[in-house]
Amino acid sequence: MWPVLWAALRTYAPYVTFPVALVVGTVGYQLEWFIRGTPQHPKEELSILEKREERTLQEGAGRDLTQVTSLKEKSEFTPKAVLNRNRQEKS
Repeated sequence: MWPVLWAALRTYAPYVTFPVALVVGTVGYQLEWFIRGTPQHPKEELSILEKREERTLQEGAGRDLTQVTSLKEKSEFTPKAVLNRNRQEKS
C-alpha cells in the first residue's frame, strides 16, 4: 500500500504541495499580523524636490529677487577652456 501511496504523491506532487503551501503561508501571515498588531502607517514626508523648493523660497524671502548680476560680470570669473590653455593668445 505504501508504494502505491508514494507513487501517487510523486505523480501528483504539484497538486498536493500547492494547497499545503497555501495553508501554511496563510496561517503564517495571519500569525505574524497577530503578533505584530495593526501596522502603523508612517507619516508622509516631503520629497527631496519639495524640500529643495521650500529651502529656496525661504532663502529668497528676505532678498529682492529682481536684482541679479549680469552675465557680463559672471563671464570674468569663468575658467578658460582646457583646450585653450596651451594656445598662445593673439596680441
